[in-house]
Amino acid sequence: MNCSNCGHFNDGGKFCVKCGHKLQEEAAVSQAAAASEYQPQAQPAYAPQQPNQRVRQAKKVSKSFFSYFAEGIKNPTATAQAASESQFVNALITVILYALSIPIMLYVGWKLLLIQFVRSMFKLPIISEELAPSDMEDFNTGVDLIKATDINSIIHFNFTDFVFKQGIFIFIGLAIIIGATYVAAKFGKVDVSFKEFFSRFGTFLIIPTALLLIGLVLAFLHVEYFSYFMNFGLLSIFLVVPFTIASFKQNGTNGLDRIYSTLIVYVVITIVLTFIANGLGEEAKTIITRMGNSSELNDLF
Repeated sequence: MNCSNCGHFNDGGKFCVKCGHKLQEEAAVSQAAAASEYQPQAQPAYAPQQPNQRVRQAKKVSKSFFSYFAEGIKNPTATAQAASESQFVNALITVILYALSIPIMLYVGWKLLLIQFVRSMFKLPIISEELAPSDMEDFNTGVDLIKATDINSIIHFNFTDFVFKQGIFIFIGLAIIIGATYVAAKFGKVDVSFKEFFSRFGTFLIIPTALLLIGLVLAFLHVEYFSYFMNFGLLSIFLVVPFTIASFKQNGTNGLDRIYSTLIVYVVITIVLTFIANGLGEEAKTIITRMGNSSELNDLF
């Protein structure tokens, strides 16, 4: 090493051979400097990225809902009677699914419904007796052509405009039915909060919703029998009302009889379904009008 005093290079030893300066101190200083120079810096501890709070909450809600929905199909009465205010969110999701599945099903399968309607018209005795076999062959050819054609793109049948508008309309109708059922139950001297009542109503609505979801899958698969599941799901609402009212214990005998309260709600349901049918009928008229005015569709025939 080089002597710090005179600069002479020394092969080793404790003292410089030229000036006698002590080299051991120089070595210690050099080693300390080198150690401090090459000392690795402390790395910050790795902090694992925490999952998004909303994602965790969504996973928790979805897991709770699927468990609740499956139990409602497996044991509908026991699950409904055990439903409390804590199941309000799950019941709300069920009601939303019920309301949205109907317009989605109609959007996906309206061509099949149209074909079923025309076929039923052709089967009427007054019409079928006047048709020649060649007319039926032409009709079947036209049906196959309609099935193979993406008519939605031709008549510009908007998914968002139809599904969400009708879904909100149906949801409002369901809210009216649930509210009327709750009022009828209160007149029947049933002491229950609205949240608990809503939870029980939504739990009894699981099976009708499951029927609608099965119909929705069949509609996506272009199976014509989806309409039966849609009808069963719609008509099942008439069973949900008495089941919900009967599941609560009546306090006293001076309240409105459950038979009369159920009949009153049936009147409300009939009115609501009539409004929904009228709304869907207006959409059907719009579709038929677009079909009639579509030059692209007319070119197919």
